[in-house]
Amino acid sequence: METNLTVGDVNAGNESSILNIDSAASDVAAIFTAVVLGLIILTTVIGNVFVIAAIFSERNLQSVANYLIVSLAVADLMVACLVMPLGAVYEINSTGWPLGPELCDMWTCSDVLCCTASILHLVAIAVDRYWAVTDLNYIQARNPRRIGMLVVAVWVVSLGVSLAPQLGWKDPGYLDRIADGKCLVSQDAAYQIFATCATFYVPLLVILFLYWRIFQAARRRIRKRPGTAVQPPRERRGILRLVTKRPREESTTAFTITRSTPDHSSASPEKTSSYNGANPPATPAAATAAASPQPPPPAPSAVSSSGSRKTRETIEAKRERKAAKTLAIITGAFVACWLPFFSVTLLQALCEPCAPPDLVASVFLWLGYFNSTLNPVIYTIFSPEFRQAFKRMLCGARGARG
Repeated sequence: METNLTVGDVNAGNESSILNIDSAASDVAAIFTAVVLGLIILTTVIGNVFVIAAIFSERNLQSVANYLIVSLAVADLMVACLVMPLGAVYEINSTGWPLGPELCDMWTCSDVLCCTASILHLVAIAVDRYWAVTDLNYIQARNPRRIGMLVVAVWVVSLGVSLAPQLGWKDPGYLDRIADGKCLVSQDAAYQIFATCATFYVPLLVILFLYWRIFQAARRRIRKRPGTAVQPPRERRGILRLVTKRPREESTTAFTITRSTPDHSSASPEKTSSYNGANPPATPAAATAAASPQPPPPAPSAVSSSGSRKTRETIEAKRERKAAKTLAIITGAFVACWLPFFSVTLLQALCEPCAPPDLVASVFLWLGYFNSTLNPVIYTIFSPEFRQAFKRMLCGARGARG
């Protein structure tokens, strides 16, 4: 039996095989993308829910300073619930944006609102910590109204930036772009410059300036010898009153230094101290020991004095390194996640032909979203109170299952 195969038949068969291979490869890529993005979304939801639950369930975390952390977690949770899922659908669908202009408007507006709020919360937290470090009376003045005003300001600015395109600040080709399968926020050059500066570049400069000042203040307090400066009696009473009446207003989140740590303490600079070179309040045992006659202490030798000085210098160096490391992690994660996206966004607004490939744009966008995954870790991991709360929540859940 003879088979008559023409060149056309062979070519058609080859093209069919190539199409099948391409289709299989695209299916594998779509599945891989869906799994990775799904894990990012799930991790972001779990992390921020844990932060919110910890603050509401643990009394020692229910301080005014943590209102900012709760609001930040809410913003990041909104990123995970409102922005990331539709973004994942957009990435997985090979034909582009499939959901029409109305949902595109909703998605881009939610994207700008939630991401801007997340970034501006980092600025508000930096401002709160700067005031706590540089103003001795700020801890006493910190109240729900003052922190609430910071939170409201963050959300109002974020809402203004996100609603501007919906109120008419769109480029002329907005609808045509959606018809072609591309859903992007308004590409009007003036809006892009305004939005990128208000959302990222100005907050970045503020954060860098404030954390640099915080590190300088922390270093000065770490190096300050106890007893070198005598505080006025009224100021000392204020500190002692703060210790006895408002213990929960002290250390709460990643980097809060309101007073210097005594030299003999091994506490890290992230944890606040209850005194600033002044003598600590005496305990009953210490008072009894002080009242009883004690033999005169031996005269310190030159060797012990030199060893004490070296020990102090070592402790100071460790505290400074830890303070620098903490601030580097906080600012470094923020810059690493968002700088690529906003650099490309601003470049594209000023030079339309300079737009990056779609894959690069997608990676930079999701790298920015990933900052909402990292925030629950960065802004709680340095706090022993949060770590203990997470352990209790996890152990309690395991105990309930057992």
